[in-house]
Amino acid sequence: MTIDTLWQMLIDHQTETFYTMKKLPFCYHVKGGEIFVDRRSKSITKATFEQALNKLNDNPNKITGPKSLNVFGAPYIWAILKTFGVV
Repeated sequence: MTIDTLWQMLIDHQTETFYTMKKLPFCYHVKGGEIFVDRRSKSITKATFEQALNKLNDNPNKITGPKSLNVFGAPYIWAILKTFGVV
């Protein structure tokens, strides 16, 4: 999956409810190159999602959960990628 495809999916599914691995619900909205999660005060950038995708492509067997992504907002990124079937 490319970052542009993923970003379009993020735009298409904003305001839907997602769940972290700890079953915490969250929603987000997209503004430019950032998403704003309702459970966080800071945004998660498109570049951060791209880093996560690159890590998944480079080491698919080593990335087994949010912590192994090692990027800001990993629990939310992981939940979104899991829902979209990327992981």
